[in-house]
Amino acid sequence: MDRHPRRWIILIVLCLSTLVLVIDNMVLTVAIPTIAEDLKASAQDLQWILDSYMLVFAGLLLTAGSLSDKFGRRKVMIIGLALFGAASVLAMEAATPEQLILGRVLMGVGGALVMPSTLSILITVFDDDERPKAIAAWSAVAMVGLVGGPVLGGALLAEFWWGVVFLINIPIAALAIVAALVLMPESKGPWRKADPFGMVLSMVGMTALIWTIIEFPKDGLDHLGTQISLAVTVLSLVTFVVWEKRSASPMVPMQLFRNRVFTGASFSLVLLTLANGGLMLVLTQYLQFVLGYSATETGLAFTPLAVAALAFNSVGAALLPKTGNRAMVVFGLLVIASGFGLLSTLGTDSGWGVLAGAMCLMGAGGGLAMPAAMSAMMGAIPDEHAGVGSALNDTVQQAGAALGVAVLGAVLSSTFTSHMPAAAPEAARRSIGDALAVAGSSKDAGLLESAHDAFTSAMSATFMAGAAGVVGAAVLALFLMRDMRDPKDATPQTETGLKKETETEPTNETSTRSLVETAH
Repeated sequence: MDRHPRRWIILIVLCLSTLVLVIDNMVLTVAIPTIAEDLKASAQDLQWILDSYMLVFAGLLLTAGSLSDKFGRRKVMIIGLALFGAASVLAMEAATPEQLILGRVLMGVGGALVMPSTLSILITVFDDDERPKAIAAWSAVAMVGLVGGPVLGGALLAEFWWGVVFLINIPIAALAIVAALVLMPESKGPWRKADPFGMVLSMVGMTALIWTIIEFPKDGLDHLGTQISLAVTVLSLVTFVVWEKRSASPMVPMQLFRNRVFTGASFSLVLLTLANGGLMLVLTQYLQFVLGYSATETGLAFTPLAVAALAFNSVGAALLPKTGNRAMVVFGLLVIASGFGLLSTLGTDSGWGVLAGAMCLMGAGGGLAMPAAMSAMMGAIPDEHAGVGSALNDTVQQAGAALGVAVLGAVLSSTFTSHMPAAAPEAARRSIGDALAVAGSSKDAGLLESAHDAFTSAMSATFMAGAAGVVGAAVLALFLMRDMRDPKDATPQTETGLKKETETEPTNETSTRSLVETAH
């Protein structure tokens, strides 16, 4: 294919579009205390302010990817950016918790339209040789937003009112829209009959899944609401799979999961994001509740992770042609597991060096593994399904992150309770936040020390669980992500025309060759 002359400028636009989504969510977490005070928001209101975006975003991803394939990826991305910007104005001007929740719901719709389109445009603009580098840059931007969001939010909130966390979205979204209109080619898949029933099932199933994950740690399966949401999840997603397998024009081709590379990359990403989702949850509490960091200082503490991820994104992209996706993913995951192991040694008096070293290992491993896994996954998807394939990539990562918060959060909570003294007040045994509140009101220094010790013990167990998940991901990648250049690992071509794992360029044995062709 001929290389698009403006491809690197287009990549900047795609990265801007992704950055605005990531930064917004991270900045919002810093602003929650101020919002609670100003809008008189209850604990339930705050939960909906945070969770409503994720629920809508995750629920619409697959549908948005399918729509982008059908109607045009650039068009859907621009619509999503416009909606995201408009919803940011509504959120910024909100005078009640309900208005802010509505703004967050609309932002979730816009984000769901933007996210799959960015990656699908990327894989249609860049050829096989340059695509791993482009994916590495795209994923690195998400890491910058993840770490930079709390720092930026803390700095802005020190000078302005809480609405500024939404104000910053508007110029970025406007710039991305103008650049997309001027610079980007339109691309879409070949015409296919719509699958409205599949869309409804995917929206209901994914929304119910994320809701179940959010609610399970609070009430367990004994709560009627959790039981209902779990039943809706299972019924919807099972029906979705059966329907998609039988549909003449499926929204998601289920035969994709017969491809070992696609399946291996998908499950590796789920387990990796599961572990990383819990990482942020646990470390932010450790830094603020045990070490006494402010929100801004907590964001800055993640800087080594971001720097290492950026550096090793470039290293990994350069080495991929020699190593292949599988070797890079496995090695990167093992580096992350070693970072989790080092984090498990942190205590109440640990120095900055241990934390920074662990962060560097986590960032380096992520920089090596994530782009390679995403490149392998996207390379197994036919060009006509680039949008929904990108949405699948986003969906597995969203599900993994949500599961990480739920599963590792449950491990942290239960282990903390078990390590607290039996004589401690019941309220202090629930979480370290509650324990610190009780210790502060009662001036009980012994309870404070016990809470710190119990939390570091719980944190160690949680990080070891995260390490186990990442090692599991490495094992899956080792056995499933066969390099496409290896003839003995061939998987037969399916009846739907999905890509063969053995298909290669005769003059180039690089295993990073993605088989998606340009759609413009």
